Amino acid sequence: MNSQLIAVLALAAGTYVFRLAGPLLHGRVHLPVRVQELLTDGATVLLVALLATGALMAGQEFAGWARPAGVLVGGVLAWRRAPFAVVVVGAAAVTGLLRLAGVP
Repeated sequence: MNSQLIAVLALAAGTYVFRLAGPLLHGRVHLPVRVQELLTDGATVLLVALLATGALMAGQEFAGWARPAGVLVGGVLAWRRAPFAVVVVGAAAVTGLLRLAGVP
């Protein structure tokens, strides 16, 4: 059997077991309140780090100012509870207009 296929099957089995553990252990494992708070904060930090990396970097280099400006406008529109289509079009429009104006 191919080693890549074995790796994929092992990862698939591990993912299945990990997902199955949630419903099976629900109610049996009790985490302290502080640990639950830290897990919530950790998830938030991870999402912010992914957003910052995606907004600011293009490969190994800085993406320029147009992309972060578009992400900022999209974030403000989402915060103001604009419809999702308006958020996406607004962010893309700001980024596109800034790039059209020569802002990298």
